[in-house]
Parts: sequence; C-alpha cells; structure tokens
Amino acid sequence: MCAAGRRWGRRQRALLWAVLLAAWEAARGQLRYSVPEEMPKGSFVGDVAKDLGLQLPEIRDRGVRVVSEGRTQYFALHGKTGHLVTAERIDREQLCERVQQCVLRCELIVEGEMKFYEIEVQITDINDNAPSFKDIELEERISETTALGSRFPLPEALDSDSGRNSLQSYELSGDEHFSLAVQAGPGGDQRPELVLAKALDREEAAFHELVLRAMDGGDPARTGTARIRVTVVDANDNAPVFSQAEYTVRVPEDAPVGSALVTATATDGDEGLNGHVKYSLKKITERALKIFHLDSESGAITLLQSLDFEEGDYYELEVQARDGGGLFDTAKVAITVTDINDNTPVISLRSALSEISEDAPSGTTVALLHVHDRDWGANGEVRCSLGGDVPFRLQSSHGSYYSVVTARELDREQVSEYNVTVRAADGGSPSLQSSAVLALRVLDVNDNAPVFAEERYSARLAENNAAGALVLTVRATDADWGQNARVRYRLAEGRVRGAPLSSYVSVQAETGALYALRSLDYEQLRELQLCVRAEDGGAPALSSNVSVRLQIVDENDNAPQVLYPPAAAAAAAWSGVELAPRRSEAGALVAKVVAVDADAGQNAWLSYELAKATEPGLFRVGLHSGEVRTARSPLARDAARHSLVVLVRDHGRPALSATATLSVVLAESVAELLAELGSAAHEAAAPGEPAASLTRWLVLAVAAVSCLFVAFLLLLLALRLRRCHRQQLLPPDSGASRGVPVSHFVGIDGVRAFLQSYSHDVSLTADSRKSHLRFSAASCCDTLPARPPPDEPAPLLGDEDPAGALLSDPAPPSLSKCRVTTQASQGFHGQSRAQWEKVCSVPQAITQRNLQGNHLEAVKWLRNRLESHLQGVPDSGSMSRCSDMGERNSSNEAIFMSQKRKSKRYSAFLA
Repeated sequence: MCAAGRRWGRRQRALLWAVLLAAWEAARGQLRYSVPEEMPKGSFVGDVAKDLGLQLPEIRDRGVRVVSEGRTQYFALHGKTGHLVTAERIDREQLCERVQQCVLRCELIVEGEMKFYEIEVQITDINDNAPSFKDIELEERISETTALGSRFPLPEALDSDSGRNSLQSYELSGDEHFSLAVQAGPGGDQRPELVLAKALDREEAAFHELVLRAMDGGDPARTGTARIRVTVVDANDNAPVFSQAEYTVRVPEDAPVGSALVTATATDGDEGLNGHVKYSLKKITERALKIFHLDSESGAITLLQSLDFEEGDYYELEVQARDGGGLFDTAKVAITVTDINDNTPVISLRSALSEISEDAPSGTTVALLHVHDRDWGANGEVRCSLGGDVPFRLQSSHGSYYSVVTARELDREQVSEYNVTVRAADGGSPSLQSSAVLALRVLDVNDNAPVFAEERYSARLAENNAAGALVLTVRATDADWGQNARVRYRLAEGRVRGAPLSSYVSVQAETGALYALRSLDYEQLRELQLCVRAEDGGAPALSSNVSVRLQIVDENDNAPQVLYPPAAAAAAAWSGVELAPRRSEAGALVAKVVAVDADAGQNAWLSYELAKATEPGLFRVGLHSGEVRTARSPLARDAARHSLVVLVRDHGRPALSATATLSVVLAESVAELLAELGSAAHEAAAPGEPAASLTRWLVLAVAAVSCLFVAFLLLLLALRLRRCHRQQLLPPDSGASRGVPVSHFVGIDGVRAFLQSYSHDVSLTADSRKSHLRFSAASCCDTLPARPPPDEPAPLLGDEDPAGALLSDPAPPSLSKCRVTTQASQGFHGQSRAQWEKVCSVPQAITQRNLQGNHLEAVKWLRNRLESHLQGVPDSGSMSRCSDMGERNSSNEAIFMSQKRKSKRYSAFLA
C-alpha cells in the first residue's frame, strides 16, 4: 500500500512538472507538441488558441497564420477551431535520417499585433520500416584449413526506424558448422559475425547454405532476411591487408563531380588467384550510395553527384578487400564535408503592413522578418541593415527574427511612400548578400489646414458692373490627400449697410471664384471688406481665412450738380437775380456758381467756363472757383440786364457737364432795379405778346372775381336778415347784436374782399430774403410814404432798414393806408373784443405802365394779404366760450365762417 502511494505521488509530481514546463514555455512564446509520423493530412496536433489565450474572432481578425522553414509547409492553423493540424503527411525517416529525436519547428504569426510564437513539434516514430539487408544473397569463401573459432564479418541490416522500432537482434540458421556472434560497434550499433564452429571438409561438403535474420523491437516485430552461401575452397595462406585501418578525408562541398576523394589500398602476399584483391562497400547508407562510388579494382572512391554541406556534412563507409581465396580485410573511410559560403542569406517576410498612418507613434512595428543562412559557422552569421535614409530601424526580436519599427514620426506631406530595403550579409569571405524591399504607403491624416496662395487679396471693380460679374478667384491648397485635401470655400458672416454680405457677393464653393451679385455704386459703397473661409473635407475639418479687399472704381456716371443758382431760379424773374453796380471796377465779384459732383477723383474735378453771355466781354468766370467777376468796368452803353450761362464740366472720360443760368442787373438804385425786374417778369409771363393783352386778361379776371364776391355778399346779407328775424322771436340777449361793419370790406379796383387782420407794415424788395414783415404795436398803422424825401437817396437793394425798402416804380403810388378802431368789449381768445375796421386802398393813380408791369406782383401781394387774414380769423370754438357777450355768438360764428370760406375761394381763384 505504501509503495503504491509513493508511486502515485511521483506521478503527480511528474505531471505537475510537465504542466509547469508547458506553462513556462508558453509564457516565453514557445509551444511544444508531439505527433506520430505518417498521420493523414488535417490531423490534430495541438490547441494553439487555448494555449495562447486567443479567442476565435481574434484569430480571424488579426490574420493569424503558421509558417515553416523550407519549401514544404507541414502544419497549418484551422481558422474555425484554432487547432494546429498537419498540412502534409510526415515521414520521419525522410526528414530526420540518422537523428534520434526528430523535431520540426514553425512559427505562429499574429499579423495584427506583429508578434510571433515559436512552435516545436516532435515527430515520434512508428514501426513502419522492417530491417533490410543491402544484398539478400551473400557469398562467403572459406578455406578448408581455417581454424575453428574464426570470425567472418557479415553485412549489417538497416532499419530506418528509431528506438525500439529499430534493429534489435540477429538470428542465424541452416548449418551446424557455423554460429552467429554479434559485436557492439563504437556507435552502439550491432555488427553480426559468422563464427566457424566445426572444421570444414571440402570433400564432405563443398557448399553450406545459411539464413541470416534481422529483427526489430516493434509490436508486432518486423524482420528482414539474407541468404548466405559459404563455399569451401583450398588452402589460402595470406589474406589482404589495408594500408590503413581508417581513412579520413575532408572534402569541400563544392568539389566537382567525378573527383577522386580517397583510395583505399590493400595488399595480398599470395600469388595468382589468391593474390588478386577486389574492393567492395560493406556498410553504406542509401544516401551515401547515391553520392560515392568505389572502384572494385583500384579501391578509389569518387563523387557521383555534388556534395551539399547543408544536407550532409559527414559520411562513414566500410570498405572490404577480398582476395581470390576468400580471405578479406576491412577498413573504415570517414568523409567530412567542409562548408563553403555558397548560400546567400534568405530574408523571409513573415508579416508586414502595406499602409501606416502618418500619426503612428515612434516604435510602431511595420514588418516582421526572418533571416536564415544555411551555411555554417562564420558563413552562416548574418548581419542585417536598412538601406537609405529612412525613418525606420531594425530591432532584433528573437533568434533570427527582426522587427522593422518606425524611428520617428512620419509626415505624408513630405514622403507619401517608402520602399524600405532590408539588406542581409553573411560573414563569409567573400561575403554574400541578399535584400528584400518592403513597400509601405503612408496614410494621410488631416493635420494640415488649407493655405491660401496669398496672404490677402485685393481687387478693383468698376462701378455699375453687371450682376454676376467675376471679381477675382481665391485659391487655397491643402497638403493632405484625398478627402482631407478637398477644399471648399464660403463667405464669413457679415453685413454691409444693414444688408447681409451674401446679398452683395458670393463665392463658388468649388473654385473659389468671387462674384458680384448686384450692381455696385461707388457713391454708395466705395470699399468692401470681406473674409473668405477655406475648409477641407477632413473629420474634424480644418479651415483658414483670408481677407479680401474689394475696391469700387469710380466711373464718370454723375454729371455736376449746380447748387447755386438753384434750377428753379431760372424760371422766376424775381429770384436768382444778381445786382452789379454800374460803377463796379474790373474784377469785382458779382456772383459765384457752386456745383458739386458725386463722383470722386478726376471725375469730380470741376471746371467752369462762360458758355453764353449777353455781353461776352463784360464778365468772366473763374476756371476752378466758379466766381463770376466783371472783366471790365460797365459802360453806359451796356444793357441793364444780362443773362449768363455758365458751363460746369468734370474731367471724366467722357466728360459730363451741367449749366447754370445767372441774371445780372446793372443798376444804381432800387427804383431802377425794380423797373428792370418788372420788365423781366412781363417778358417771362407772356413772351412775344403785347402788354395790352396781359392787362386785358387781368382786368377780366378781376371783374369775374368781383362778381363772385358780390354774390357772396348778397347771400351773406340774406343769412343775416334771417338770423335777425330769429333773434326777434327769442328773448333779447344782454347785448344787442351787431353786424359786421361795412368798413370790413375794402374795394380794390372794384373787388371787395373781407379782410380781418391786424395792422402791420410791409416792405418788399426784389429778393425775398430781404423782405420784412413787422406787426405794429399801435392801434393804428402809420401811413407809408410813397417816395422817400427828396433829401434822402433811394436805398439800394439789400439795405438793412425795412421801412425804407419800398416798391419802386416810375410813379409809385401810396402803398397802403390802414386804420383800426377798437371798442372795449370781450374779444377773441380771452382778449377785449373790438369792432375794427381797416381801410386799405390800392392807389388809384396807377399809370398804364405800372398796370402792365406790376399787375402780377400786385396779385401776389393781395393773395398774401388774404392768407394772413385767414390765419387771424378765430375759430368758432373759442368764440362760443365768451360768456359775457351781449348777444348770441352763433350768428357771428356763421358770419365769420362764411366769410372765411368765401375768402379761401377767392384766394384759390387768385392763385
């Protein structure tokens, strides 16, 4: 019981050690499996996925595969199960001849992680080969005088199996004269020998038949047999003797075919047939038999085919020399093949990336290489290097494996593709080299923003452009590739004059062409500042901005505009008239033409010239100032009124121009000035008609207005009588109703108009800017004199005294005479109400000349008087609030309102 327990404990410890050894091997990246030879294709070898901790999806996604050295791949990885299986039928005797432990090595490559794992698979032997002899028919010649116990070597049987399945024993049967003895060789091999157990007698038996049987240790055991024929011959005194018991030779592997390697020589002291020696190979492998040849007569060993150190570096032969009498001798021939540097290093690309991102960190593995040289010693020592200045370096991984890793960061914009040359050189003399090229494309990362061709853009665009006109084209380039380098353009947000910038210009997204969406006007917008953004197609997108300055170029599309004299002044005879004293000297300033041009630059440079004048030599115009000055002193023969046409021209191409018309009057007094202005008004009113015609039409117009006004008065009187009748039916009021005095109506040339105004003084001049209106503080206006006293000179136009500015006429009548009487009573708007009467009479002594020249001005003056009167009429609301009046206000209100409406109609008629 105790012994059984101890045995079980030893088994547990052995199993534990085995498990720990397997775990340690897996941890250091090495797996070991064992599989019998001659297994069919696809047989299970080991569970690689489980042993390495890999998941099945990872095996498919990471590109896991198995590679082996040599041309034949004996193992493969099952993608669905993760098992290591056989890819070919494995023959141990073929792969591992003369090797006790046959181990095949392969690597498991994980391409996604650039890792590899070494796998060793031991091929175990099966008893698939029986022992065999080189010759199944053997002949031995033995002299009848041979002493008992003599030994004669027999050929050995060969068994390719190993271990217990190899050759284990021999058996001899067939004759009692011989027995079998087995000797152990230096290498542990068994050498059979034929031993003479009973004396031979040629007369008794000339031949003896024997059977030699070789057996292995398999289950079941396999055997091989050879038939031995022993011939008894006459006496032979001397046996052949080799010159050396062992011949040793070193042959380079590049020795030519047919070369004599060594000659084994044996001598025999006999003569005749007993002295004739022949040579034969008694012990040789099948491979050596194909390589070497022994000349049976001379004993020379020559090459049948080329040697290869990598396939076999040592051969051992056994040569036998036998004479005609059956005596023999054996010698050992040891042939050592020396290595020469005849194999270049082989670079195997186990795993490699074809693409790598440019932002990959330094130290990223891009390729996994295996370098192998079949030569031996210094000839098989390999040194690897990278050719050229590339951002990669070689890193030794394990054994003959090298990793190509990045030495620094990559930049696709500088180099987009790399052809990395890996060079391998051995240590032979001369050295042999080989190389492999690794093609690697650098993938783009969006690490470059678009860059514009210019730091800023500027363009000039003429105004009044067509909508959709091309302004300029901005261009940006992106150093990236593909979608990351696709540049699109757009405008940055902005507003111009309250409107979105996009309503003025637009940019084509693909080409960067900038277009004007509307016609631009230099006078409204002289410069346009905008920002164009270029954005690539990366994720996230990168962008850059550039400023664009668009200058609007002025065109001469605006004619000069005359500010003074105004354009309406040319049609009015009483405005835009400039006075020049007749005593003016040469160069005296008369007027100034003021003009502006909305354009800019040369298009706005204005020049003035006198285009037309009544008296060409009397006035001149400043070329750049527009000042109108006298070119000489006026003469008595010069006309009083002059019309000047000033041409204002800009300097554009083509030039645009405008004209200004000035009326200049040469006068020494106001009377003379007014006479000239009256004459101008007459000519402007009816050019080409006689003065009597104008007067006739004016009288007819006044008569028609007078008739209408008389009808209005009759209607007003009827309404008054009706109101009085009503008041009689009603109780009397506190005060008697009073009608409107007749003095409120004043006749002017037969025209009666209702006037309600306050006393005021009116002074009129030719220029309305010099007119004055003054309300008198007294209850009665002063009587204006028709002419100034003889001792006072008549003031010119523009004097500051408003009382002296009178209407001038050759026979000026008295302007006006006003008288106002008031009564103490409640007035309008909270003041004392007054019964007033105003007598304003137009002078009757108007001559025919004055009637013809001043009717138009008189009508205007009358119109102004009526309008000022209407403004002074109080409204009905304020009158109705007067509580202390003695009579009903309703009748007065009706009268006043009726008068107001009639007066408006009359004013409209006059207008």
